[in-house]
Amino acid sequence: MIGPGSIALIVGAALVIFGPKKLPELGRAAGDTLREFKNATKDMMDDSKEETKQEDLRP
Repeated sequence: MIGPGSIALIVGAALVIFGPKKLPELGRAAGDTLREFKNATKDMMDDSKEETKQEDLRP
């Protein structure tokens, strides 16, 4: 399990490696990537549900 100490260590290492100026840009990019992935996954699930509905309506 990841505890508060582990998270603090990861954040500290990220600050040392990337620096405080670059870290917000990296976080923003990670957030954008996650949002795109979530939208793509949702679209795939919606398409799958739509196909299932159409198959149920066929005689």
